[in-house]
Amino acid sequence: MRKYLLLAALLVVGLFLAAPSVKAQGGVKAGPDPSTLRDPDLEKDSVHNLEVANHYFKLKKAYVAAIKRCEEIIAGNPNFARMDEVLFIAGESSLRLSEKKGKQSSKQTPDQLREDARTYLTQLVNDHPQSALRKQAEEDLRELGGPKP
Repeated sequence: MRKYLLLAALLVVGLFLAAPSVKAQGGVKAGPDPSTLRDPDLEKDSVHNLEVANHYFKLKKAYVAAIKRCEEIIAGNPNFARMDEVLFIAGESSLRLSEKKGKQSSKQTPDQLREDARTYLTQLVNDHPQSALRKQAEEDLRELGGPKP
């Protein structure tokens, strides 16, 4: 009889100890964060566009073409995993075009291009604080008058 009483007491104590962990799991109200849900085909297409933009930016010095590829990614896949790189290439391309660098010329004025560069780089700094490209973006923003408010 004593064995059963001791076993019942241990069972009751065990239930009291397990109850908080069961209750802790009940707080889930929604699924995963929508900003982390990514379409694999769209990601693949965006990676390709980023590689092409990078090629235009680094090797060809075709900054207008690089900006167009970046804008395509920004418009079509705003949750792209490597958006910090896209914003950096778009910002740097705009900045270099404003300085009349590269093999292409833009229809925009240098002031418009500097403002575009400031917009892209501000978005990089604000939205991607852990990015490795943030430091360079902040340096360029200082030359452009600081980040946009």
